[in-house]
Amino acid sequence: MEFKRVVVTGLGTINPSGNNIEEYWNNLKDGVSSAAPITRFDASHTKTRFACEVKNWDPLDHFERKEARKYDIYTQFGLVSAKQAILDSEMDLEKIDKDRVGVIWGAGIGGLQTFQDEIRGLKDDNPKTGPYFIPKMIANMASGCISIEYGFHGPNLTTVSACASSANAIIDALNYIKLGKADVMVSGGSEGAITLAGIAGFNSMRAISTRNDDPKTASRPFDKNRDGFVMAEGGATLILEEYEHAKKRGAKIYAEVVGGALTADAHHMTAPDPNGTYASKVMKLACEDANIDLTEIDYINVHGTSTGLGDIAEPNAIINTFGEHAYKLSISSTKSMTGHLLGAAGAAESIAAILAIQNGVIPPTINQFELDPEIDSSLDFTFNKAKERKVKYALSNTFGFGGHNASIIFKEYK
Repeated sequence: MEFKRVVVTGLGTINPSGNNIEEYWNNLKDGVSSAAPITRFDASHTKTRFACEVKNWDPLDHFERKEARKYDIYTQFGLVSAKQAILDSEMDLEKIDKDRVGVIWGAGIGGLQTFQDEIRGLKDDNPKTGPYFIPKMIANMASGCISIEYGFHGPNLTTVSACASSANAIIDALNYIKLGKADVMVSGGSEGAITLAGIAGFNSMRAISTRNDDPKTASRPFDKNRDGFVMAEGGATLILEEYEHAKKRGAKIYAEVVGGALTADAHHMTAPDPNGTYASKVMKLACEDANIDLTEIDYINVHGTSTGLGDIAEPNAIINTFGEHAYKLSISSTKSMTGHLLGAAGAAESIAAILAIQNGVIPPTINQFELDPEIDSSLDFTFNKAKERKVKYALSNTFGFGGHNASIIFKEYK
C-alpha cells in the first residue's frame, strides 16, 4: 500500500509564552520564562503559589458572554488556538469537502475548573448542578466544539494519555491522512488545570516545584537543584493536510510530518522506567516509520519536565538510541520557558520543533545553573541561549503518567 504524504499547513497557539505563533516563537528563542504568581485563584494557602498562566486572558475577547459560559477554559483555549490555525491555513471553508476534514484532540484532564466548581456546590440533601456541568467537564468537548464550530464531519475524537495526549492526537491524525481516510485533520491539545484542585493534587504528589521565592527559574530541566515541573495552561493546534490536497489549493507548507510512534513503559503509574528502554524504543520506531536513519535527526525537543527521575531517564534513552550521534544532536526543553502544558504539551512542542526547522534556530533550555552529575555533560542541551543550526529533521518527545511514550518527526519542506 502506498501511504499518502502529510504536511503541516496551519499553526495556532495560545500559551504562557505567547497568545499567537509570533509571540510564542519570539519568547522561545529569546529564552523568556513565563512563570509568575498565580492569578486564577487565591493560592496563598497552597504549597506552590506560582504557575505559567496564559497572559492577558479574557474569554470575552474571544466569545460572547453567553457562549463563554458554555465552555470550560480548556475548551476555550482549544477553540482559540484552532481558529488561529484554520485562519493561518487559508482553507476556503466554503469549497473544502468537510466530510473529509476531522478533528483529533488531546486533553490530559479536561474541564477540571468546571468539575471543581460544581463539586464544591454539590449537597447530599440538594444534589443539583448547573446544566452545563457534564458537557463542560468531559475531556472530549474541545474536539466536539471545534467540529461544531466549523462543520467538520470527518473523524472526531479525543486522546487521553496524560502529558502525551496531544502528541498521541497528532500521530493519530497523521495516520488517518496517510491511510487516505481524511484530507485534512485539525489536531492538537488544550489544558486548563491551574486550579486549586490541580495545584493541590500535584503538590500532594510532590511533582511540581515549590520555588515560590524565584518562580522564573523554577522550571530548570536537567539542573541538579530542580524540584519539579511548573504547571502551565493553554492550547496549540496544527493543521495536517494530505500533500496533494495542499499543493492543489496552493497552501503554504511549514513542514512535512514523516513519522510517529507510541510505546508504553508498563512500569509505574507516575514514574518513568529509569532505564528508558521504551522511551528509547519509541524514538527508534518513529525513525523507522519515517524511513530515515537515526543519524538524520538534527534536533530533539525533549520532554524535559524538570523532574527528578524523568530528566535522568530521557538523556540516557537518547544515548541508548542514537549512540555516538547523540553527541551531535541539538537538544532542548522548551518547558523551561513555557512550563508544562500537560495534555497540550505535545502540540505546543511540536510547533516549537517546526519553528526550529523553519528558522534554523534551536530554542534554549533556560535556567541551567549546575548540571545534575548523573546526566552526561557531553550532550548538547542548548543551555541558556538559543543557537543557529540547520535543521532538516526534528523529533519531539512527549511522555505521560501511566507510562505513555510518544515521538513525532517533522521534516524540512522544500
